[in-house]
Amino acid sequence: MVENVSKWFGDVVAVSDVSFSITPGVTALLGPNGAGKSTILRMLCGLAGPSQGRVLVLGDNPRTERLLTSRIGVAPQQETMFESLRAERFVELSAILHGLDDPPAAARAAIELVDLDPDDTRPLATYSKGMRQRVKLAQAVVHDPSIILLDEPLTGLDPRQRLDMVALFHELGDRGRTVIVSSHVLEEVERFGSDVLVIAQGRLAAQGDFRALRDLMDDRPLRYRLRTNRPRQLVAALLAQELVSGVQLSEDADGPLVIIDTDDVGGLRRQVAPVAISIEATMSELVPLDDDLESVFRYLVGGQ
Repeated sequence: MVENVSKWFGDVVAVSDVSFSITPGVTALLGPNGAGKSTILRMLCGLAGPSQGRVLVLGDNPRTERLLTSRIGVAPQQETMFESLRAERFVELSAILHGLDDPPAAARAAIELVDLDPDDTRPLATYSKGMRQRVKLAQAVVHDPSIILLDEPLTGLDPRQRLDMVALFHELGDRGRTVIVSSHVLEEVERFGSDVLVIAQGRLAAQGDFRALRDLMDDRPLRYRLRTNRPRQLVAALLAQELVSGVQLSEDADGPLVIIDTDDVGGLRRQVAPVAISIEATMSELVPLDDDLESVFRYLVGGQ
């Protein structure tokens, strides 16, 4: 449970008055780079304390309750590793630190779980980005934790590896684990099909089922750049059809330029071509200017 939590570093506010609770299963922590996702994960595992508010994990304060470390697994975003070690030895060290009865056996099982070869003799320095991500996940789950915190774990994986990793997240969630996965890529989170916490500018912008959030994102206003040989006539026709809510006419090195705002994204996409044909206008470009993750967060924050 995170209750009215803020975290600041000097004059920089990284997290601002965030509250949420998470149940077992997979939860996505979605937000652009610098939104505060890593800071939240650090507070959940006790590596950082809140400047204000309360953080409770399994009913205890992760900053002060040392026994919680045996129930939390962390795969950080940072790539720092003992480059000269083999993957099996690296994961085994994590098992030793957690005081497991049979560290070598636990390490082998964790490495096999993430689809790597525990008998691979190559040092970690030779591993690809994707392989390193899987090694980090192996060391995070080697002690069979109840809470698993994964910071951008899909970075560097190829499409097949991403699918396998997402399936593994859900397998762990189905076993009753609480898996929190951070990402700044909307399409990645869409594959999770799970609950989502949207973090923007250090604030909780939205929370809930991804499908409902996806619908909200699809319905948000959009801005487009439009190029046509008959800009004024086409704009007038679009306004008459109530397909646009705002217009800016200008010109650049490539010629006449129209910036349009619309609240009816689907209607504009369906009707702009027929409208252009009806007035004998030729369109050379129709490009969304804010159909990206950053604009989604700005919209969600602005809507609060």
